[in-house]
Amino acid sequence: MAADQARAEPTADAKPDAQALFSQHCAACHGAQRLGGMGPALLPESLARLRKQDALKVIQKGRPATQMPGFGDQLKAEEIEALGALIYQPLSPAPQWSAAEILASRSFDAASKTWPSAPQWKADPMNLFVVVEGGDHHISLLDGDRFEVIHRFSSRFALHGGPKFTPDGRYVYFGSRDGWITKYDLWNLKIVAEVRAGLNMRNIAVSGDGKMVMAANYLPHTLALFDADLNPLKQFAATTLDGAQSSRVSAVYDAEPRCSFVVALKDIAEIWEISYDPKAEAIYDGLVHDYRSSEAIAKPGYLNIRRTKLAQPLDDFFFDPSYAYVLGAGRPAEDGQAKADLGQVVNLDIRRSIATLPIPGMPHLGSGITFDWQGRRVLASPNLKDGLVTVIDLQSWKKLKDIATPGPGFFMRSHAKSRYAWVDSMMSASAKDTLTIIDKQSLETVAQVKEPGKTLAHIEFTKDGRYALASVWEMDGAIIVLDASSFKEIKRLPMSKPVGKYNVWNKINREEGTSH
Repeated sequence: MAADQARAEPTADAKPDAQALFSQHCAACHGAQRLGGMGPALLPESLARLRKQDALKVIQKGRPATQMPGFGDQLKAEEIEALGALIYQPLSPAPQWSAAEILASRSFDAASKTWPSAPQWKADPMNLFVVVEGGDHHISLLDGDRFEVIHRFSSRFALHGGPKFTPDGRYVYFGSRDGWITKYDLWNLKIVAEVRAGLNMRNIAVSGDGKMVMAANYLPHTLALFDADLNPLKQFAATTLDGAQSSRVSAVYDAEPRCSFVVALKDIAEIWEISYDPKAEAIYDGLVHDYRSSEAIAKPGYLNIRRTKLAQPLDDFFFDPSYAYVLGAGRPAEDGQAKADLGQVVNLDIRRSIATLPIPGMPHLGSGITFDWQGRRVLASPNLKDGLVTVIDLQSWKKLKDIATPGPGFFMRSHAKSRYAWVDSMMSASAKDTLTIIDKQSLETVAQVKEPGKTLAHIEFTKDGRYALASVWEMDGAIIVLDASSFKEIKRLPMSKPVGKYNVWNKINREEGTSH
């Protein structure tokens, strides 16, 4: 017996069996295939924003305010390292998420049909802020008049992309990185429904009439369409017309005046438009732009893909105020080599690219804003690579000015009633603590707001534009309420890494200084 036991003992240099460790300690919450369960999916696509060293700390010490325990007292350092390496390995073959699995994941509170149709709290529902606290995965609902928290509740892991509201402001939809969509009743402070649209999701969009929700997936390569209560309606495979190539879906946004969803693809040089207007005219789902071509095949326009060929794929995009044009940009190739003419202007009516945008670096057009300047409409975009804001004339598509900032930024915001635009430098190691305030008429920097040593980002205005709220993007962070004219601090509310805050009025009315 002793000899048998001796033979069973591992040698000193034996490597830990990561899969066995995962099955023993992790699978019950994260799923045997790492696709998620009570805990989030543990796939490289889902963990893209979590550095490996931070992931190792979570395995060792757990995650505060969640059900994730620490395993530092159970596992050796090399075993934690092995688990960390495993969760950053892609699955092969790539996992799928079928229509049946989507349907099986759905939950719905039938009692929601009888809930009161008025807010069950005292505040202006149009001046409500939805604050996403990424530090401990919670949502805070903030009264935009008194600047007090009305309610706080837990969210899915790693919400990504701004929440989307129904036209009346009653319901909000949240999308998580690992594919969950949650419908929440803001007036009754309860979850209505949830569904898992995919395994790694980029963002969601809600139709202008509030009747449909579209999810853009990285994994699998699909778009998933739902009704307002998250009943699945249709899946779209993100492929070329002949099915020979598939793609991750970069982004989907609602184009309300067009009654359509507009979609960017990460790996295919096309932009799609999918109409949700039942009266949509027949379209030609081909790659030619001459709609009189006898070779094109007519299909009903409703919920079918209308494709526009591009010179290169778009990663994110912005609509001009008419919604006839998409302004989009790609990203450097996976090998780090830059692409030429990253910015493109696409006319959605004639289905072709009509201009390139003279923006260097990596413009973050999805966070761009528009405003009037000297009698013309202009776009101002932050930049993920360079410390500048580029201002573009929306008639000539020519650059008017580059405005220097302390470093690369992610978010830019303004308000129709504000003279100023605010931009962060959160992508900069040295200037991440600085907000730059730009006069929209002079196109000059007039002030800066700083939070020394911290990351300061993501401005959102109150409904009337009088106050600007900034995020101290730290675990022990805060929402800072600033006077939008004097830039002085009015109030500070502790928050756990408030990655974004969204004003109901500004979002549902598509206020010119906010994003889609």
